[in-house]
Amino acid sequence: MAKFGRKTKKLLAITGPGLITGAADDDPSGIVTYTQTGAQFGYGQLWTAAYLFPFMVAIQEACARIGAATGKGIAAVVKERFRRPVLYGVLALVVIANTVNIGADLGAMGAVTQLLLPGSFALYTLFFAALILILEIFTSYRTYARILKWFALALFSYLLTAVLVTEPWGEILRATFLPNIQLNFAFLFIITGVIGTTISPYMFFWEASEEVEEEHERHLIGRDRRAHPTKAFMRRLRIDNFTGMLSSEIATWCMIVVAATVLHGNGITDIATAAQAAKALEPLVHSFPYAGTVAKLLFAIGVIGLGMLAVPVLSASASYALSETLNWREGLNLKLKRAHGFYGVITIATLLGLMINFVGIDPMKALVFTAVFNGIAAVPLIFIIARIAEDKEVMGEHRSGWLSRILVWATFVLVAIAAILMFATL
Repeated sequence: MAKFGRKTKKLLAITGPGLITGAADDDPSGIVTYTQTGAQFGYGQLWTAAYLFPFMVAIQEACARIGAATGKGIAAVVKERFRRPVLYGVLALVVIANTVNIGADLGAMGAVTQLLLPGSFALYTLFFAALILILEIFTSYRTYARILKWFALALFSYLLTAVLVTEPWGEILRATFLPNIQLNFAFLFIITGVIGTTISPYMFFWEASEEVEEEHERHLIGRDRRAHPTKAFMRRLRIDNFTGMLSSEIATWCMIVVAATVLHGNGITDIATAAQAAKALEPLVHSFPYAGTVAKLLFAIGVIGLGMLAVPVLSASASYALSETLNWREGLNLKLKRAHGFYGVITIATLLGLMINFVGIDPMKALVFTAVFNGIAAVPLIFIIARIAEDKEVMGEHRSGWLSRILVWATFVLVAIAAILMFATL
């Protein structure tokens, strides 16, 4: 056990923004999307976890490299290189989508906690919102980054849940590598939502800005405010990004597998909330005595742990984008008194998201459309990122190589085709 602890600490020391970004991708709202995918289509969309992985790695590595090479976030670079309407469109997308995501995630965390402990949904939701804001605003960047990396370990709860369930592994392996595509609106709507949840715009902004934070922490940004990343830093960036995206897609694969086997296999094809998904597992898992209870507990722990990680990522990525646009001081490495606007946006986004749960809006229904909207809106954003990442004037020696260019542009084509086919079958 001590040896495992040492290895875990060593891995956490190497990783950073990439691991946090990958784990945040599997936030409670993403958990609902992936669980609904398995419940509705069985193993029919399991292949998406494997096939989206290289594209996810490529686009996130490009975003991280933009942050590291320029010492600026995505919004700041877009502001310099593109016209204002483009910038404002990007900004509106991130702020609105992230606020809805925050509301859905906080609501899921409160509802799942009710499954484990007696108490009020409102009280639990308020507690999580307050705790996240206190940690995000009043702890140092180094401490907070370490806390987020520990929350990322919640991803393993879904691997353990998959192990608990008796699975038809032969059928699962075939479904993982042999694509099943149906040209109907329901299938393509969910596929677009899965893409929008997997390759999400807020991840682009967060990972780029966090690489800048890492450079500040390691004193790699000079007095001229230009970034000077070392070869060791860029190598760590790539390892970190690959590790984070791999962890994310393994967890996604496990969620779809469990939902397909347990829920779809027992005729449950519609899951509206993360709490409903966790509760549905309990009476249906019979691998050993109390296996259902353990599965429900693991699933719920994953929702809470990843929610604690994802909500601050969502609020901070919106704040980075807005602060860079308005030339405000920004960064989690700054104290509250030096970055009122930055932390003000974080607070307002979190509180607006919290309010969604109490004003009669169904956050989960809003979230499904937000996921699909993200899948559509990611198309122009990926185009912009591809252009920036291959621009030698912006990136210098860190511009995209041939493999990165192929994969990033392929990601653009893939996401565009999914969105076009969805509209074509409407």
